[in-house]
Amino acid sequence: MKQYYIVDQSLLPEMFGKVIAARQLLEEGKVANISEAVKAVGISRGSYYKYKDLVYSTDEATWNRKAVISLMLNDRPGVLSQVLKQVAESGASILTINQNIPIHQMASVVISIDLSHITITIDDLLENFKRVAGTSQVHLVSIE
Repeated sequence: MKQYYIVDQSLLPEMFGKVIAARQLLEEGKVANISEAVKAVGISRGSYYKYKDLVYSTDEATWNRKAVISLMLNDRPGVLSQVLKQVAESGASILTINQNIPIHQMASVVISIDLSHITITIDDLLENFKRVAGTSQVHLVSIE
């Protein structure tokens, strides 16, 4: 089970701050590509790719977060409905749902969620998904 912490940056390697800075340069369009971003902040491309989806800043922009979660669901009536009920009960909002056709009675589902008003942790939401009968392979793909 993944667990998330908020810690003072003084406790973390300088690399993490540089990864965040590189990502911000890219998002703001101040550099054209990843190579320019990592060169500007003084890290390797390998370091950027290793940590880019794992470290985040807690500035105001990230408080209105979004998450992408993938699940495998049994092809039975009501399974997706129960997953969506967990989202609603958590205070989060559905942004998109992509469901593939079932193969061998299992359907791949990817849900993007607005976490702005969530009342539980993302870890708790993932655990709630896992408790729904008919779900498996619940994964947090990314969080912003």
